[in-house]
Amino acid sequence: MAHPVQLLVIDPQNDFCDLPTAWQPPHPLTGARLAPALPVAGAHADMQRLAAWISTQGAAIDAITITLDTHQRHDIAHPNFWCNAQGAEVAPFTPITASQVRAGTYRPRHANSLPDVLAYLDALEQQGRYTHMVWPVHCEIGHWGHNIHASVAAACGAWQIQHQRAVTHILKGMNPATEHYSALQAEVPDATDAHTQLNTHLLAALDSAQVLLVAGEASSHCVRATTEHLVQHLPRQRPERIVLLTDCMSPVTGFEAQHTAFLAEMQARGVQLACSSQIRL
Repeated sequence: MAHPVQLLVIDPQNDFCDLPTAWQPPHPLTGARLAPALPVAGAHADMQRLAAWISTQGAAIDAITITLDTHQRHDIAHPNFWCNAQGAEVAPFTPITASQVRAGTYRPRHANSLPDVLAYLDALEQQGRYTHMVWPVHCEIGHWGHNIHASVAAACGAWQIQHQRAVTHILKGMNPATEHYSALQAEVPDATDAHTQLNTHLLAALDSAQVLLVAGEASSHCVRATTEHLVQHLPRQRPERIVLLTDCMSPVTGFEAQHTAFLAEMQARGVQLACSSQIRL
């Protein structure tokens, strides 16, 4: 079924939003507030703008797809997977290269995984898209941080009632051996795991759009990787039908240059850039 106007929301999750204290509930076991694990500066306001836009323009939106970064505690991008030469856990926001692992600066905690880890890092670096990064433990499946920002969830719930149609949810990142920024394909696909390979079913669904609006977090990583794969793999191509809602996305702190380069590259390839306030469907 064709859906002429579609909205793709990349990872609008609590762990990526700089939520104010009032939005952070107490942990039921400890009573401590559940703070976002990897907050992106500006993301809370991004998601509030997106929710408001969905609420006002929802009647004209034919389909909504939400992707969810989905990890377990054990993951190649989490600190507990790694240790340094002294055996101590590696700190979040540590980039790790294959040469550092070969030199013994960093190593996986399970020595038996070393060959696979090196093969992964070599493949990742050969692509030239990203250097492997150790992130704080984030978006654990079943945890509060994995949940969708409350404003976006409420707006999408109202849209479902209005249209009598479900939102499509796409989980990505469950394979602990590869990073999965893009909603369409892991950074290094695993030949034995179909969930890491190119998601042709999702591509076909998005390809039915005449207008495909994209929002979410973070513009320096998951929005960027997904949009790049959209431009590369949409069967009917025509990147001009993709619209990036630039006031509904923000970069990870320290990766602002990647955000700027991403927007410039996509615009050069025909993708449209617009603020949500400019889009009236």
